[in-house]
Amino acid sequence: MSNPSYTLVYDPNSATTKTSVNEFKNLLEKGKDDAKIEAMKRILITIINGDPMPDLLMHIIRFIMPSKNKELKKLLYFYWEVCPKLAEDGKLRQEMILVCNAIQRDLKHPNEFIRGNTLRFLGKLKEAELLETLVPNVRQCLTHRHAYVRKNAVFALHSIYKVSEHLVPDVADEIYGFLYNETDSVCKRNAFVCLGDLNREAALQYIQDNIQIIDTLDPLLQLAFIEFIRKDSVKNTNLRPQYTTLISELIESSSNIVVYEAATTLTVLSNNSQSILLAGSKFVELANKETDNNVKIITLERINELNKQHPGVLQELSLEVLRVLSSQDLDVRKKALAVTLQFVTSRNVEDVVKLLKKELQATSTSDEDKSSEYRQTLINAIHQLAIKFVEVAANVVDLLLESMKELNTSAAYEVITFVKEVVEKFPDLRPNIIKGLIATLPDSKSGKVLRGALWIIGEYCLEESLIQDAWKYIRNGVGEVPILASEKRAVEPKSTEAEADSDDTKTHKKGPVVLPDGTYATENAFTAESTSPEESEDKPAIRKLILSGDFYLAAVLCSTLVKLILRLQRLDVAQKLLNGLKAEALLTMVSILRVGESKYVAKKIDEDSADRIFSYIKYLNDEKDAEVIQRGFLDDTKDAFKSQVRESELKKAEEVAKDLHANAEQVDEAILFRQFDKNGGIATKNLDDEVNGLSTSDIKKDLVSSKLSKIIQLTGFSDPVYAEAFLTVHQYDVVLDVLLVNQTTTTLRNVSVEFATLGDLKVVDKPATADIAPHGFYKVQCTIKVTSADTGVIFGNIVYDGVHSDESTIVIFNDVHIDILDYIKPATCTESAFRKMWNEFEWENKITIKSEMGSLKEYLEELMRGTNMNCLTPGAAVGEECQFLSANLYSKSSFGEDALANLCIEQSQGQIIGHVRIRSKGQGLALSLGDKVATISRKRKKVEITHV
Repeated sequence: MSNPSYTLVYDPNSATTKTSVNEFKNLLEKGKDDAKIEAMKRILITIINGDPMPDLLMHIIRFIMPSKNKELKKLLYFYWEVCPKLAEDGKLRQEMILVCNAIQRDLKHPNEFIRGNTLRFLGKLKEAELLETLVPNVRQCLTHRHAYVRKNAVFALHSIYKVSEHLVPDVADEIYGFLYNETDSVCKRNAFVCLGDLNREAALQYIQDNIQIIDTLDPLLQLAFIEFIRKDSVKNTNLRPQYTTLISELIESSSNIVVYEAATTLTVLSNNSQSILLAGSKFVELANKETDNNVKIITLERINELNKQHPGVLQELSLEVLRVLSSQDLDVRKKALAVTLQFVTSRNVEDVVKLLKKELQATSTSDEDKSSEYRQTLINAIHQLAIKFVEVAANVVDLLLESMKELNTSAAYEVITFVKEVVEKFPDLRPNIIKGLIATLPDSKSGKVLRGALWIIGEYCLEESLIQDAWKYIRNGVGEVPILASEKRAVEPKSTEAEADSDDTKTHKKGPVVLPDGTYATENAFTAESTSPEESEDKPAIRKLILSGDFYLAAVLCSTLVKLILRLQRLDVAQKLLNGLKAEALLTMVSILRVGESKYVAKKIDEDSADRIFSYIKYLNDEKDAEVIQRGFLDDTKDAFKSQVRESELKKAEEVAKDLHANAEQVDEAILFRQFDKNGGIATKNLDDEVNGLSTSDIKKDLVSSKLSKIIQLTGFSDPVYAEAFLTVHQYDVVLDVLLVNQTTTTLRNVSVEFATLGDLKVVDKPATADIAPHGFYKVQCTIKVTSADTGVIFGNIVYDGVHSDESTIVIFNDVHIDILDYIKPATCTESAFRKMWNEFEWENKITIKSEMGSLKEYLEELMRGTNMNCLTPGAAVGEECQFLSANLYSKSSFGEDALANLCIEQSQGQIIGHVRIRSKGQGLALSLGDKVATISRKRKKVEITHV
């Protein structure tokens, strides 16, 4: 085996020219200290890259070892680590005697830093012959006055014992005595770590002797105790009860690090509910005390994992977790809410809702972007609680409806979405919720919120009294009808006044006004009174929005009027009342159409809205198909919403079941042994795996067949060097395992593999050069850093020396393309989050589609497979009922980049035509996904063979 190196020196310029041994000797012999430092760095890099250069050893001993330059001395010890210490016969080289003498002098050096640095180097030496003469000096360093020397001397003795036990046979007793006499906390910690590895009984005895004062010990020593207990409990399970008691005392430490480690260890040592609750309470305490947001998120994640492993035990901590909401970081708040929702039961749901109400009211006065996002998160949390626990649904809805006027548009729309789901799921609460909604709507000014509210009114006003209340609100919201005539009357008096003023200006010359002090009078544009009718009059909300051009709201309003009248027909109300309301509804619809074509609106009515309103007028006057119209307006739309709610519930149930299945362990499941994993063996999990959150499902098998399918051929079979690569894609990097085969009958010398990249890729390291024997094999590895989910290309070549020294041969590699699908994963998000990102993202890539696939749904499925995107549109909306299909798709990259897509296609004359719009924050992701979509569109329908 080759000697391992322990310290690496990074080469920032891998393309530098090679330096020969003679040149290095000249630099070491005649150069100044700066030149020697650069030469030593180049020597270290060359040795690490595979060229040992044994001829330099004597020159370095002669010209570098006597130097007193501190940087040179540091580089010298790096050199002792990696330089060849053994001759070809396997014995220690004669020159190492001089090195050993120099190390002895440094171990007696009056400077404590040099002594400590030398002792650290001894921990990396593996040659027993060298270490044998240094043991007495290391023992003397145990009594040095400076703690820096003593703490490194302990580790040096431990390392020497690991290399050869006969060199220091009594090291355990010596460290045990040192531990009792030592006063420095770092030295005691190092000594106990070594003692725990050398003599378990002595370490247990030391813990026993200090058990009375364990809570007053230094945190470093307490952490060493915890580490020892965690390892020892794996082999000695009979001591777990005693260890649990000891960790329960350590968990009360004043150090947050000790508390975290003790709580983590306690959850593994014991499954007792009291121990789990104690550990959970300490995690919550850390989340509240620590100022670092990363620590808060880590501890909250630990609490979440504990709840998954021990459901129901941590329920009483829900209010304590919500104290973390006092943090200003939005990610911490979201994490705290997500963890708390897992703890909530029917016993504590009211207390949690009360606290969330206070938080919502406290943030309702702030207009910051973060506050609005936090409000939306709070509303979503309250929404989930109301859906899960029916006993708080009524109170929650009332609270949200009351606070809706103080929320911004997006948060208020979230409330309306929430109310939709509640009135569908809880029929008993519908009358009260509808009354509260109608009462709060006059304060709403947003068209988006009013559209959702009008839809709820049209679908769920099932009683005559509720319909009358809703009609009064709509009548007040629209104002005086006909709208066009009332708007004319409002404008005409002002126009006559304007004409009178213009007549006055003909007789009186208008000019600047001179004040008594001789200066001109000025008027500020911001303080001048506006004479526009929109600003001078306080119009109702719906009327103002219609006049401003929101005809989508007008169409929804007309649809609601039709639903209310059809509902009254189904309730068999008096014909006289029904006729009056129908006439009023028709007048309102016609009025909207007429004002939409007039000059009194900000923009003319669009064709779609006008067609919808015309169709509603037709439906109200159609008596032949009354039953079909009633069924379409009153039943079909409600059934569609029911199916949408049902499908979302099924998705949530599937996610919960999937999560449960991923964390559950079957009784008959095999236990994997990592050591025998490749041979299909079986083994047990150790305690460190449990502490780190690893399970047997995390240990994946690399099948040979799967590796063979990922091999990429880099050169041809007829090239002098055949090369192939196995590509391994990790989260943030790509590893290329390249196999080189010498296909010639001569030795190829100085074979070098060079890679370069195109795109957001960066070559991290350069493979070492090597000599390959005839028909020999050589394997190199190269790591490439990936910084974004963009299409990248890796290209390179092989260079090796020819027959003459000045000749070289180059073999070009085939290009390796990095597939962005390795970094893009399907993801889900809410409709509001999708729309928000769609409006914010700058880059859009629109791809026209012309495909010959059989059906629209088949194309959607192929698009999802080919782009790794998830369809957010409910399944009922992407069925095969018509010749059109529209769907939203979403995915997320490993680097946190969001990718949105909107698919709009139709089937015409046997072809699928339409377009896909892709949006992302950066240009690269949008273009790369666009190429994938274009490739999918070019796929042809499979030809069916009817006969041969």
